[in-house]
Amino acid sequence: MKVVFLANVEGTAQVGEVKEVKNGFARNYLLPRGLAAPAIEPYMTRAGARAKREVKRQDELDRSATALAARIEGSRISIPARVGEQGKLYGSVTSVHVADEVAKLIGDEEFDHRKVLLPEAIKEVGIQPVRLRLTRNVEAAIEVEVIAEGEEPEAVEPQEEPKAEVEPAEEATEEDEAEDELEVSESAEEPSAEGVDETEDDEPEETTEE
Repeated sequence: MKVVFLANVEGTAQVGEVKEVKNGFARNYLLPRGLAAPAIEPYMTRAGARAKREVKRQDELDRSATALAARIEGSRISIPARVGEQGKLYGSVTSVHVADEVAKLIGDEEFDHRKVLLPEAIKEVGIQPVRLRLTRNVEAAIEVEVIAEGEEPEAVEPQEEPKAEVEPAEEATEEDEAEDELEVSESAEEPSAEGVDETEDDEPEETTEE
């Protein structure tokens, strides 16, 4: 059956898309829930209008998520757990546990555990990277540290900002220093115009008596 989607259906289609689906899926799930309709008018026009609104809404969500991702990217959360021999846990740390700590990190009451992209439960102590899907288009990477109950988490060293390189001033060569000394000595030896006695003008002229 050819249908137009009136809402986003995870893993199937986005609002406004027209797709061919199985008859049973359409009649038993999509159509009764208002998620899709036959690909005819007036449903096509209705779906188009909803698709435009969805694009605008998604853009706003992505902008907010991008700002959040920049704030938490690379952050580390610590989860204490009961540990047995060789660092193995009694039980495991799941996406639900990670979501609870992420909620504290971002200052929200809760964080959807389905947004924690954890391939499998964590069953031993240590640090591992975990990705968070904040929206359909925005993700962030954090670190999850599982520690034994009663232990302190490892200190995270702050990242140093790169310092601007300052080129060292060129050192004066021996030749330059010698030239400078020569100029100083020459200027000291040359008499100034004011200090010169013009003896020829000061000598009195001889007079002869007749």
